[in-house]
Amino acid sequence: MPFPQALREALMAAFVALMLAVPLIGFRLADTMQGLAIETRFDWVAWGVGAVFVGRLLLGVLRGRGRPFGLAVKMPAMPPNAGTMFALVLGVFALVLPFTPLGDRYTVELAITVLIYVMLGWGLNIVVGLAGLLDLGYVAFYAVGAYSYALFAINFGWSFWLCLPIAGLLAAMFGVMLGFPVLRLRGDYLAIVTLGFGEMIRVILLNWKDFSGGSAGLTSIPRPSFFGFPFTANPEPGETAFHELFGLEYTPLQRIIFLYYLIFALALLTNFFTLRMRKLPIGRAWEALREDEIACRALGINPTNVKLSAFALGAMFGGFAGAFFATRQGFISPESFNFIESAVILAIVVLGGMGSQLGVVIAAAFLILIPELLRDFSQYRMIMFGLAMVLIMLWRPQGLVSHREPSIRLGAKA
Repeated sequence: MPFPQALREALMAAFVALMLAVPLIGFRLADTMQGLAIETRFDWVAWGVGAVFVGRLLLGVLRGRGRPFGLAVKMPAMPPNAGTMFALVLGVFALVLPFTPLGDRYTVELAITVLIYVMLGWGLNIVVGLAGLLDLGYVAFYAVGAYSYALFAINFGWSFWLCLPIAGLLAAMFGVMLGFPVLRLRGDYLAIVTLGFGEMIRVILLNWKDFSGGSAGLTSIPRPSFFGFPFTANPEPGETAFHELFGLEYTPLQRIIFLYYLIFALALLTNFFTLRMRKLPIGRAWEALREDEIACRALGINPTNVKLSAFALGAMFGGFAGAFFATRQGFISPESFNFIESAVILAIVVLGGMGSQLGVVIAAAFLILIPELLRDFSQYRMIMFGLAMVLIMLWRPQGLVSHREPSIRLGAKA
């Protein structure tokens, strides 16, 4: 656009930013020796308004140079096997990470968190990326899996390996329960109903104190063992600890590494299952439903069964991730399953590229690592995080990895 028009739009954007920043950022309530006092931060306001003005002006100038989507650029086409090779290299690196010089406790714990969100992203990718059903309440299945494992393990003493499939099955049942009321809904209406479902589960867990412990949550959740061999320095009489079984010296890192490989295996299982399902008729039906539901009906595809299968399978993997989260933390409460978690998981799917498995991995690493790396800038961390999100969506509005292999190639030789 012409520079005068870009300048006018930048001035208007700066004025709006000024009106919003003065009440929200310009004043702060501070606790002083004389009591509460109001402090001003007009220097912050000035820097923020200046950044908005410069950024909006640059976007206008770039748009005038033939980039209709601001900073959106067309990435060069990747070689046919580049994605596969990158995924293999990434998988090998993840496999050996705990035994590299980077494999200290902090790094492994952070990698576990990333893998949890990768697994959740892959589960939601079935619903949103493949079936095209906008789900804003996915955290509900995460919560069902976590509380299922915690309650069975605490009240009945069942092991993690027995509770894990039960947690996935119960989460899948809740997915079907959510799927039935929303069979006729799509788009914004579907999003509103799923959002309400997620909040309903959280409120029930918060208020049903006899069942879930309420806001106090559930504590003393049993840790998983290595097929009956606990990760303790001093096992009970008659028990054999993990380090004694393999003749190792006990270190607390052994349990962390075991948890890392456990979630790594669960994530690989989720990925393998999703890739296989995409090549089956049900997977192609998901993608057909995403493109055009009316055309699906004309082809004889039953949208009811397709939607329910997507909700059930996506919820099952959310339940698996929830069970792992409960056993890793040893404590869960309803505050761990709020709407922000659903928003982060959905952002991982959208940012990575709808339907892209590799994109989910990259987006999960980005969304989890960036706030952690900016922890030293606690006052500016969320601002910088939001700015990074905006820039990426301007640069790659279709997702970080928009290319994905088709489920089936017409006319391909067997």
